[in-house]
Amino acid sequence: MMKILGINGSHRKGKNTAKMLMEALSAARAEGAETELIELMDCDIKFCRACNHCLQETKCSIRDDMDVIGPKLIAADGIVIGSPVYWLNVTAVMKNFMDRTRWMHMRENLLESKVGAVVTHAGLRNGGQELTAQALEKFLRGHGLFLVDGRGPREPIFNAGAFGTMFDGFDGAGISYKKSVAEDGVAFHMCGQTGRNMVHLINRQKKWK
Repeated sequence: MMKILGINGSHRKGKNTAKMLMEALSAARAEGAETELIELMDCDIKFCRACNHCLQETKCSIRDDMDVIGPKLIAADGIVIGSPVYWLNVTAVMKNFMDRTRWMHMRENLLESKVGAVVTHAGLRNGGQELTAQALEKFLRGHGLFLVDGRGPREPIFNAGAFGTMFDGFDGAGISYKKSVAEDGVAFHMCGQTGRNMVHLINRQKKWK
């Protein structure tokens, strides 16, 4: 069974980033994948101590919930990660998670050739989504993943990626906001297509092997 794992780096469980990830995972399930969403705020993940144990052995010296998350990442065929924009970058909890995957990368690239994707959103229309996505994408590429985006293979470009916004309009005096990122039709369409694209690439990979 194909497995796709979602990682939510939002400090607010079940909110906008989670909704975007769940839309991608729902679309992947409809295509036959088994999915799981991990809320990093539910997890006890300590800071990397820079002990460099992972330079000597493909293992982390710290015992915490990464002992559970790590094997799930390795077992997955696809990984989709999401973070809201905090100061034009990923959240602190997402960055901590990224740091703690160091042991999967330094001696061996244990996530090599998996399929990856990212989603992000911000309050503003142009609030740093592209910069945050670049940070997430660079992380996944560093681990050797092949990335997909949210564009359908035979549809026009709607956006540069699965980037959501709470921005709704400007009346000349002030900004109005959406109640939920689920009201951002372009973002949610691209989240769903991201999930489908992940499944399709994973299936192609399996045929090539």
